[in-house]
Amino acid sequence: MSNQLAEKHEPLSPPVIRRLPPEAVNRIAAGEVVERPAAAVKELVENALDAGAIQIDIEIRDGGKSYISVLDNGCGMDGGSLELAIERHATSKLLPSARGDYDLANIATMGFRGEALPSIGAVARLDITSRPEGAAAALKLSVHGGQVSTAAPAAFPCTGTRVEIRDLFYATPARLKFMKSDRSETMAVTEVVKRLAMVRYGVGFSLASNGRQHFSYQAETETTEGSLARLARIMGREFGDNALAVDAMREEVRLTGFAGLPTFNRGLADKQYLFVNGRPVKDRLIIGAVRGAYADFLARDRHPVVALFLELPPALVDVNVHPAKTEVRFRDAGHVRGLLVSALRHALANAGHRASTTVADFALGRIQTSGTATGYRGRLGTPSAQAFRRDIPFTNAFASLEGGMQESTVLDGTDAPTARAESLEHTPETAALQKFPLGAARAHLHETYIVSQTEDGLCIVDQHAAHERLVYERMKKALAATGIARQGLLIPEVVELDRDDAETLVARADEFAELGLMLEAFGDGAILVRETPALLGEVDVQGLVRSLVEDIASIGDGLALKEKLEEICGTMACRGSVRAGRRLLADEMNALLREMEATPHSGQCNHGRPTYVELKLADIERLFGRR
Repeated sequence: MSNQLAEKHEPLSPPVIRRLPPEAVNRIAAGEVVERPAAAVKELVENALDAGAIQIDIEIRDGGKSYISVLDNGCGMDGGSLELAIERHATSKLLPSARGDYDLANIATMGFRGEALPSIGAVARLDITSRPEGAAAALKLSVHGGQVSTAAPAAFPCTGTRVEIRDLFYATPARLKFMKSDRSETMAVTEVVKRLAMVRYGVGFSLASNGRQHFSYQAETETTEGSLARLARIMGREFGDNALAVDAMREEVRLTGFAGLPTFNRGLADKQYLFVNGRPVKDRLIIGAVRGAYADFLARDRHPVVALFLELPPALVDVNVHPAKTEVRFRDAGHVRGLLVSALRHALANAGHRASTTVADFALGRIQTSGTATGYRGRLGTPSAQAFRRDIPFTNAFASLEGGMQESTVLDGTDAPTARAESLEHTPETAALQKFPLGAARAHLHETYIVSQTEDGLCIVDQHAAHERLVYERMKKALAATGIARQGLLIPEVVELDRDDAETLVARADEFAELGLMLEAFGDGAILVRETPALLGEVDVQGLVRSLVEDIASIGDGLALKEKLEEICGTMACRGSVRAGRRLLADEMNALLREMEATPHSGQCNHGRPTYVELKLADIERLFGRR
């Protein structure tokens, strides 16, 4: 039978291996390097930056699909350099070592692969006009669909280079079918240029689309103030008003940049930027680090705004991961993440009693439109405020407030108190208290809100939210001092996982043990859980462990357990704090204000709600037309 089958099926001839022509190679490469107009713009702008340009002007039409122009005042290119620039893997950015090889572990430029221009020329009509300094005339070289023309003199009065791309992907029509709308492609180009402008704030940038200018950023000074000014132009003036400077160094790695106050937050995590050695990158490292640093200050559905610049020796980071060069790999990712988290937490701790300017703006807007003063987000945290405590005369009053917590009742909408404002007598002691950041208590509204007077305005404090934060901070200190108590499981639970996931969790066993979760390897692809944090009570071990696995896979860190513990502590603090509707005496209100000033991060409760709103006297006077 087998012989009959062999007679019926003739042996197949082996496939012939052929060398692809350069045109096909370039078109294949273009699929990775230039997948859309924004990618082409990114490559051209990076070339301009590497050429030393201090002004870059970009113009696009139809989202970049029909026309792209990038003009720079960099060093320019002579005829020989022009002809080499459009050859594949030809670059000026990698220099041979003494041994004659090229060290890809020490890349200090934006580009280095030598693929962008030949890839673009293979799928579009590419024209390059350039003039180096001191040259008598400029030269123009064209590459249309892979066909190279001879360099010829051209009119170009200034030093620099202009690269024009027409009819992108005309040589590969199938790719055009995957292009999005003109508006979407324009937005992608805008985002790419803005990211580069954030980190290269000493360079001027402009972008025009279909004859209309989208933005124009002048070059800023190479200082921290210049960096913040550029970020404020791009991310909004409000970010500039509510940004905390970040500057930290650990061994050879330095982190600078700006982080928004916790009260200046968003519903999406789309305004978190990381730049590595001047290169905009997208890395899950920043997601986990920022989430961990702000975990105590924001609700899970709110996200901070940050722009962070990481500088480290090129040998410690691999940028040759993908042709688009937007991904990097750190030699020691844990070290970098630790620096990110600690630097952000340090900046937040040093924020003092700053409150987001958007709080007052929102409140004033609500007053003007509806006649009701409604605060939105505020923040207070004064690490050095312990100095205030030596003058606090109401410590016993605050203790009495806590002693009466059990007597307070929870009020819902049906039991809300009637409009009530209890004013307090103005005394010399009150006048002295007005010099404190949160001032002196002057009234108690609806038995829920404390109105205090400062030297230049007033504050409205939510007594429940404020006290909730104070209790929460005390619980955290207690846990840090005594450790997290553990409870042993009567029957240790086995959790079945993939082998890689199980090994990842076991490798972090010491980290989880500090949080009260004791686990160990149990055969191939399984772990054994012996103890869990006592705070959690009866816990779904399977669900908790799988959440840790998901966190590590998505953001590189297992935050689920820590966040669960914080959630429990937050709930306990909420239940153990003074409720709305609890009438406070003057001494109790002032003691609460002083305690807020002495407690870091007391500007919002652990659920993300504000604890106070501050209005300056000038803002109030504007409401009445006095200014």
